[in-house]
Amino acid sequence: MTQDAFDAALDPADWAAMRAIFHAAADDGLAHLAQARARPVWTRPPDAARAALAEPVPQAGQPVAAIYDTFKTHILPYGTGNVHPAFFGWALGAGTAEGVLGEMLAAFMNCNLGGWDQIAADLERQVIDWCRQMTGFPAGSSGLLTSGTSLGTLIALAVAREAATAGEIGEYGVAAAGSGLVGYASTEAHGCFAKAFATLGLGRAHLRRVPVDADHRLDCAALEAMIAADRARGLRPFCAIATCGTINTGAIDDLARVADICARARLWFHVDAAFGVGALLTAAHRARAAPLARADSIAFDFHKWFQVPYDAGIVLIRDAAAHRAAFAAPADYLAPAARGLAAGAPWFCDYGPELSRSFRALKIWFTFKAHGLSGLSAMIEKNCRQAQFLADLIAANAPRLALLAPVNLNIVCFRYVPADGSDADALNAEIVADLQEQGIAAPSLTTLSGRTAIRVCLVNHRTRAADLERLVEATLALGAAREAAARA
Repeated sequence: MTQDAFDAALDPADWAAMRAIFHAAADDGLAHLAQARARPVWTRPPDAARAALAEPVPQAGQPVAAIYDTFKTHILPYGTGNVHPAFFGWALGAGTAEGVLGEMLAAFMNCNLGGWDQIAADLERQVIDWCRQMTGFPAGSSGLLTSGTSLGTLIALAVAREAATAGEIGEYGVAAAGSGLVGYASTEAHGCFAKAFATLGLGRAHLRRVPVDADHRLDCAALEAMIAADRARGLRPFCAIATCGTINTGAIDDLARVADICARARLWFHVDAAFGVGALLTAAHRARAAPLARADSIAFDFHKWFQVPYDAGIVLIRDAAAHRAAFAAPADYLAPAARGLAAGAPWFCDYGPELSRSFRALKIWFTFKAHGLSGLSAMIEKNCRQAQFLADLIAANAPRLALLAPVNLNIVCFRYVPADGSDADALNAEIVADLQEQGIAAPSLTTLSGRTAIRVCLVNHRTRAADLERLVEATLALGAAREAAARA
């Protein structure tokens, strides 16, 4: 081996050429955001794009300019579509240019946030502290940035499980120490809770599904009755889950009453606030969301209503000692030191399952610094007003359109009603697919009280009233066209 080969690195041979590609990529990326409205909301990746990616693992390096050209031609145009102002499906935030900048700079630094004495860890602690202040959690509580609320939920329930068994599950396993543990969540709660119960070895059947009231909120009387019935059968209730902003309708459970029930029954109180945490920043909904401060744990996302690029979430745990006890796993090769790079204890790897963690805090920091809570709250307030505006448009177009649930926050569920009384479920599913495939808008589908609903979730800061008017016009036109075709 030559000395050159022995000392070789993977840095560009021509930094100037690489710099030119970076500048072109930044220009193209900013144009992708700035010109989002001019494109279809979503475009199905064509066969040519998929074929361009289908190749064996590269054995030899290729010119970066050619690789970038493949990205620009075959990848960039065919994303999910959530940067577009008419993306209404699910709860996917639109992102911001400032967040993109933070993500790029974080990649330049290439930090591992598992631990160590580094400025990136200080920045994550700062972001966590902002979230404590925003939600009313006390000083001394702990937190961890995550990929999203699903992982935050898993972490929170793992801590609740360990706290309920004084750490015995962590030591001896679920079979030995977790027998009979049951938890509670409404029928409108997110599917991540069933996944968490399965992953944690508790079993999906031990997540009790509590019925909801006419406003799709957890029925607190039913929750109390179910807790009492399970205890009478010798089971061990250990947690109750409330939702601040349900995924189907945006309903906010009676958080204060659930907190009271948990206090009386000595249950861990967890709140799923994935996007609904934004209600804290609104005058109309702040009071209903404020009891978040009484939870034992909260999980929410920055990549939804706070417009941070994917992925970025957080879990907050009131009892920092319980949080660390659930995950700390000392190892000689990870022993913190009093000084040097291995200082900075406690390390984040002791508060979750991951040692390798990305520098998510930087894009959050950039977004919050650039827009402030005032700027973010203005967009959240706008989306809530837009939801009511859409509901009014639907009412104005009765009987062809019908609202299927109260507008609680930022989600509107409605359907097209066929004039001839034919199968409305199948027709509405076709309308949604038509809207998406024609690039007009991208709502999603859900089911409410056994009926298929067109679901519009407004978390996009780029959305305007005209986008909602076009959605209604297109829904009416597509529904009428399909009815006419069925009669022909």
